[in-house]
Amino acid sequence: MYKNLVELFEENEGKGAVGAFNLHCFEMLPSMIHAAEELQVPIIIQTSLGTAEYIGFEPLIAAVKALAEGSSISVCLHMDHCKSVEALKKAIDLGYSSVMYDGSSLPMEENIKNTKEVVAYARAHHVSVEGEIGAIGGAEEGVVVAQNEAAYTKPEDALYYVDQTDVDALAVAIGTTHGQYKSKAKINYELLDELKAKLGSVGLVLHGGTGVSDEDMKRCVREGMKKINVGTELNKSYIEEVNASFPGATPLTSLRKLFTPANEHIKRIILEKASLFKL
Repeated sequence: MYKNLVELFEENEGKGAVGAFNLHCFEMLPSMIHAAEELQVPIIIQTSLGTAEYIGFEPLIAAVKALAEGSSISVCLHMDHCKSVEALKKAIDLGYSSVMYDGSSLPMEENIKNTKEVVAYARAHHVSVEGEIGAIGGAEEGVVVAQNEAAYTKPEDALYYVDQTDVDALAVAIGTTHGQYKSKAKINYELLDELKAKLGSVGLVLHGGTGVSDEDMKRCVREGMKKINVGTELNKSYIEEVNASFPGATPLTSLRKLFTPANEHIKRIILEKASLFKL
């Protein structure tokens, strides 16, 4: 079924975190859904604005909805790290079930003002909203934040932001970074505990999941993370598999045979990651 974040959180309550996996190209999509079906867990398919524009909003949304409606599991289509209020309104109008407004680089009051506008628009369309407070460092499609500009989320700021905006989910900076795959993040668990205690029912979101060790991933789930993002590992692995497949191709080689190993690898990664997210 096609659902929003709130519905997925409710469905998965007490079962762990919901995996949010970045779709980088259309070919990945069926394998991502099939992996979740094999584990019988809900899945969040998330895209950058750039990916949505590359594939096309309408065909992307239609494909995800069709796969979701024919699936045994729940699927959410989420616009990740979007800094444009107007682009999010377009995504909502065309059928995304969830969106993230990223105003983390703005002054607090401007971030709140824009987030409230997105929330009000989304509520009228039964769409969930994720916000961000604190700057999660690193580089990934749609996200470029220098490490020296990254900042841990301040619990008092997070509480104020949530109270003012009424977001459904909140991306928090607790030591992870986008695009990190050469080393592992150092999670600030004391901060995570404090955020969980102050924010109550708001779904906490861990960005930069590629750079988190399996042990830390399991602990983050135990300690209350509701949504965990994985993006860089999928993109990196797809490129590696395609690079391995294409050199031996001829003009008569079927393209589907060249992409199949990459798609199968995407499925394996999601099986491994989503298994870690289960309690």
